[in-house]
Amino acid sequence: MNDIQFIDTADDLHELCQEMKKAPWLAIDTEFLREKTYYPKFCLLQIATLDWVACIDPIALEGKMDELFSIINDPAIIKILHSCRQDVEIFYQLSGKLPRPLFDTQLVAPLLGYQENPGYAMLVSGFLNINLSKTHTRTDWSQRPLSPEQIQYAADDVIYLAKIYCMMQDQLKELGRENWLNDDFEQLLNPDLYDIPVENAWLKIRGKNKLTGKQLAIVQVIAEWREETAKKSDRPKNWIVRDEHIMDMAKLQPTTPHDLAKIRGVTDGFVKRSGKKVCDLIKMAQDLPPLKVKTKSKSGKKTQQQEAVLDILGSIVRLRADENSLNPIILATRKDLEVFIEGDEDSALLSSWRYSMVGKELQNIIQGKQAITVSLSEVHFHEKA
Repeated sequence: MNDIQFIDTADDLHELCQEMKKAPWLAIDTEFLREKTYYPKFCLLQIATLDWVACIDPIALEGKMDELFSIINDPAIIKILHSCRQDVEIFYQLSGKLPRPLFDTQLVAPLLGYQENPGYAMLVSGFLNINLSKTHTRTDWSQRPLSPEQIQYAADDVIYLAKIYCMMQDQLKELGRENWLNDDFEQLLNPDLYDIPVENAWLKIRGKNKLTGKQLAIVQVIAEWREETAKKSDRPKNWIVRDEHIMDMAKLQPTTPHDLAKIRGVTDGFVKRSGKKVCDLIKMAQDLPPLKVKTKSKSGKKTQQQEAVLDILGSIVRLRADENSLNPIILATRKDLEVFIEGDEDSALLSSWRYSMVGKELQNIIQGKQAITVSLSEVHFHEKA
C-alpha cells in the first residue's frame, strides 16, 4: 500500500480520478457531522483499492467534485461500503444520483457466519484480527487542518474495507453465494429512502398510533411545517420543535400562543418565533378529515394449533439453515415467521435469498402444495398431486 494521498486541490483530484477510472471496485467511507444541521455536513471522503488510498477534502473542493461523482456513480465500478445508508444519502444529496452498484459488507457478513448487522469493528477484528482504535471517534471532522493521526485513522477504515471485500468475495464464491444479495443491494438504492416527501414526515413520529384521527391530522401538518422549516434553515428538526411536543400539541390542541406556552417544555422563544403559525396550523388541521395509521393486527395469545404451525415452520428453517451453514436466526426468527404467516408483504421471507432458500417452500406448505412426512431420523417433503 502506498502512502495516504490527501487531496484538497482540483489538480490533485483530477489526477486521482484517472486512477479511480481504472478500478473495477472502490472501497469508500465518509466522515460527516449532523449534530447542528438538517443535512449532513460532508467533511471527508476516503477511497481505497488494494494499491492506493486517498482522503479527499470536500470542504476545500466544494463545487469542484463533478468528475469525482461521475466516477462514484459509474455503473461499471462497484462501490464497497459498510452500513451504507448515510453515505449514500450524502452522495444522493450532492449529485442527485444513487451510486449503483453497491456492495454493503454489513449485509454480506451474516451469510458468512456473523451476527445480523455487525459493526465495522467486529468485521475488522474477525477478518483481519485487528482491533480498531477509538481515539478519534468523536473528532470534529469539519475542523482544519486535520492532523496526520486523524488522516491515518480515517484512511484505515477503507484500507481494511478493501481487504475485507476481497476476503468476502473469496468466501462467497466458495459457498456459491455471490449473487444472493443483489436484490438487497438494489433496495438500498431506492430514492424513497433518501428523499421522503415532507407531507409524510409525520409517519416517523413515535407514539402516534395512540392518537385519534383528528389528533393525527394535527401531527401531520405540524410535522410537515417542521420539516420544511428545518430544510430551509438547515437545522436539526428537533431544534425547531421536538417530537414529544408535537404529540402534546395534538392532544391539547392549543389555538392561542398563550395556551401553547402552557405545554411543558415549549420555550418562550419558540412561542415568540412560531407560536402564531403553529396555532393557525392546529386550527386548520381541526377542520381536516381524520387520519388513520396502518396498524398491524394484534392476534393476541396464540392457540396451541397456531404455536404448532410456527414450530413446524421453524423446524424447516433450522433444517435449511443447517444445510447452508447459517445461523437459523439469520434466516428467520420466530417473529419473522409470525409476520410471514399473517401475509405481510414486507416479510423478509418473501424476497431475495431468504425466499429462494426457504420462503417459497414455506409458502407451498401453508398453501397445501407440499406435504411433510417423517421417519425415525429424517423429515421428507413431497409435492402434493
